[in-house]
Amino acid sequence: MLSFDDVDSNPQALEEFTRTLTPKDLRRMTSEMIDEILRLVSECQDADVVFLPSDPEAHDTYAATPEEVSIAWTLGHVIVHTTASSEESAALAAEHARGVRYHGRSRAEVPWQGVATIQQCRVRLEESRRMRLASLDMWPDEPHLENVSPFIPEWPKLNAVSRFLVGLMHDQEHLGQIADIVRQARKTRLYPKVLTVTCRALPEVKKYLKLSNPIQSLNRIPLR
Repeated sequence: MLSFDDVDSNPQALEEFTRTLTPKDLRRMTSEMIDEILRLVSECQDADVVFLPSDPEAHDTYAATPEEVSIAWTLGHVIVHTTASSEESAALAAEHARGVRYHGRSRAEVPWQGVATIQQCRVRLEESRRMRLASLDMWPDEPHLENVSPFIPEWPKLNAVSRFLVGLMHDQEHLGQIADIVRQARKTRLYPKVLTVTCRALPEVKKYLKLSNPIQSLNRIPLR
C-alpha cells in the first residue's frame, strides 16, 4: 500500500506526487485502503465496535455537540468518519474532473451512534468502496486537471487527482487509531478471564510465574 508520509511532512510535494497518477491508480489505492481497514478489524467482535478506548488527547473541533468535543471515539465512530471524509473527497474530485467549479463541501456521514456491530462496520466499508470507485466512473476521458480549488492555507490548491487523494491520506491518518482501538478492546475482553485465574490461584501464579506483582504484569501481555 502506498505511503503518503512524504506529502504529510511536505504538503507542497503533493503536486509532484500526483502528477503521474491516473484514475486506475486511484481505484487500486482505494481498494488497498479498504482492504487494510478490513484486515485491522478482521478479528473484532460486536463489543469492540462500541468499546470506549482510552484517548487522553481526544478533541474534535467539528463535533456535532459540545458534549462530543472531548470524548474518545469508538471503532464505529472512526469507521463512519473516515469513510465519509473519503467519500466527500471522491465526490468533489468527480466535479473537479468534469470542470465544475468548487461550490462548497459535499459531506454526508452515517450517525456513529447507530453503528453497534462489526457487520455494520464491514458493510459501511464495502459500501464506501463501491461509492468511491463509482465516482471515478464520472470522470471524463480527459479530466479538467487545470480546475483547482483551495484546501487549507498551508496546502497547494487541489485538482481532481489531489482532491481524491487527500481522502486516502485521511484514511491513512486513522489507521493507527483503528489499530489502537482494536488492541485496547481485545485486551479488555481478555482481562476478565486472566484476572479470574490470577485471583483464584494467586499463590500458584506467583510460584510458577515468579511474579512479584501479577496485576501489573497483565499490562505487559503482548497483543496483536
